[in-house]
Amino acid sequence: MRAQAVTDHVAVVSQDAPRFASRRHSHPQAQLIYATAGVVSVTTAHGTWVVPPSRAVWVPAGIEHDTQSRAAVQFRSLLIDSTEANGLPDVCTAIEVTPLLRELILRLVAVAGAPDRTEFSRAVTQLLLLELATRPIEPLSLPRPGHAQLARFCDKVRGQPAASVPLEQAARALHMSRASFMRLFQRETGMSFLRWRQQARLLHALSLLAEGQSILNVALACGYDSPSAFSAMFRRVLGKSPSEYLAS
Repeated sequence: MRAQAVTDHVAVVSQDAPRFASRRHSHPQAQLIYATAGVVSVTTAHGTWVVPPSRAVWVPAGIEHDTQSRAAVQFRSLLIDSTEANGLPDVCTAIEVTPLLRELILRLVAVAGAPDRTEFSRAVTQLLLLELATRPIEPLSLPRPGHAQLARFCDKVRGQPAASVPLEQAARALHMSRASFMRLFQRETGMSFLRWRQQARLLHALSLLAEGQSILNVALACGYDSPSAFSAMFRRVLGKSPSEYLAS
């Protein structure tokens, strides 16, 4: 993907692909990773963020990351020199893409490479940065432990989203007592193991839903006994049913 300058401080990256996977890399600018179609996952050393078109991922400057999409995707992302902007996150985070933010992103993409629209582009950029600074953090991330053995265990659990892993079994896998495992997991990830496993299943479900799989197939692939149980979890975490969330 090639970046195309919009102003001295903003460049756009556009690409449509049937499937996408980048190498681990970083940028001297911050990046707003957004896809108008498809679900995108962004992974750093600290975790993974999975977002549909109603959300985007903010990656601060210098953070190594890779970006993937399991199905067709349409990227419309921004590289932003945010050194003079206030209120923007200093860590990776998923943010809501409001109708206004979406139109601002698309407008910058549309005017990229048009030198006669520089003043207009600067005004759009300022409004975009203000809109970004007011967006709440979205619950679409999955932290990765820094503890090496626990990280390997979490990678294994994440690779088998349908498997049932009771807390006692998880503790035995790390040769720990139940209490010690719970304390370690909370310290390393900021959440309980059961909450982390639910989040891992949720993010996996978003990718499967983007591929067009049925609610039944997604529910079974993520370890739920029925579509109703899966939908209840989805609504509890994200406030909408799976179909409502993707449609939004």
